[in-house]
Amino acid sequence: MHKLTRDDLLSLEQYAEKRLKFRDTVMAHKRNRRLDLGSNAVLIFEDRLTMQYQVQEMLRIERIFEAKGIDEELQVYNPLIPDGSNWKATFMIEFPEAEERRVMLSRLIGIEDKVYIHVVDFDRVYAFADEDMERANDEKTSAVHFLRFELPEQQVAALKSGAAFVAGIDHKNYQVEVRNVADNIRESLLNDLD
Repeated sequence: MHKLTRDDLLSLEQYAEKRLKFRDTVMAHKRNRRLDLGSNAVLIFEDRLTMQYQVQEMLRIERIFEAKGIDEELQVYNPLIPDGSNWKATFMIEFPEAEERRVMLSRLIGIEDKVYIHVVDFDRVYAFADEDMERANDEKTSAVHFLRFELPEQQVAALKSGAAFVAGIDHKNYQVEVRNVADNIRESLLNDLD
């Protein structure tokens, strides 16, 4: 998947005119890229479109219009675009009550290293977490992590040939496995594998 350049982005004025329609398009697209892992964790698989939206929103919110600032945003978000042999995702831990969230984030230290994809008949592929910066410490993990699932060639070929896959977490305090990944999610993710 090609990385974003300044030529792919709209000016602040152009984006203001097209924002609502573009947002609707991206939100519909994201519905095919969201995988709930139990009731308190979710993977949002990122791609070029989701990152284009993120960059455009950041430029808008921060009113960035100079080349240097735009390039800095691209440097931050381009690494979240899949490279053809991987899936990249935002991993979120969601507990609605603040106190429960605080307690659970302390009990879930290291969960980001226990998220996996398992293509049937192959070994599990565990995510590389937070390659840009550390988001956990000795007291708690973060509610948001950035993950990369690097899929070996054989697994990519199997997926393209119709192999099923499951996703899960095998942390001692949070265990879940999603065996029936919806077809719309599977099809969307296959587009990330060149």
